[in-house]
Amino acid sequence: MELWFDPVARSGPEAMAVDQWLLETRDLPIMRVYSWKGKWGSLGYFGSLDDAKASFADVQWVRRWTGGGIVDHRGDWTYSLMIPRKFEVARMRGGQSYRAIHEILVSVLKDEGGSAPQLASDSRGVGGVCFENPVEFDVVGGLGEKLAGAAQRRCSLGLLHQGSVAAADSSRLRAELFAERLAESWFESAFSPDQERVDRLVETRYGAPGWLHRR
Repeated sequence: MELWFDPVARSGPEAMAVDQWLLETRDLPIMRVYSWKGKWGSLGYFGSLDDAKASFADVQWVRRWTGGGIVDHRGDWTYSLMIPRKFEVARMRGGQSYRAIHEILVSVLKDEGGSAPQLASDSRGVGGVCFENPVEFDVVGGLGEKLAGAAQRRCSLGLLHQGSVAAADSSRLRAELFAERLAESWFESAFSPDQERVDRLVETRYGAPGWLHRR
């Protein structure tokens, strides 16, 4: 696995476009850890923009290619996994891959101490504000509070898994432990995204009004 600490804080549309570019171009699984430029929230592919706007004020919105609920990114720790189809986890059923990835995240968060992280055993709701509605195999604390969630998209290229952890962390250790436990081996990489492709995806998809307002 390659681990990329993306040094560039990006807008919502550009952040989504970079994930897609990585999925399109890399032969190895990638974990990207990144930050947001400005105040952003994201909503799932099937989500309601009106519901998103009613949930959080004073943020800009981007629609993800993945599913899931409404996420406020103003204080979270955000990562993405791009896994080519030839790897087993990309061929798992949705619940299986979601559980497998989050079981490892639970072990990482346990090492950090805190709220006794564990996997949620059932769903409290579907859609809505992500961190108010844990679903099965989300990461929750000892009092049932949601600590981490994610959304996935499968396509012919492989698996895109976009995750958010409520407890922000500016150190590198969380990502390094996560990568170490996800893969047989990992190494840190640096990427220079194809800006022409990224700009095109922003223009035609993630930054386009028709994409954002699709529902």
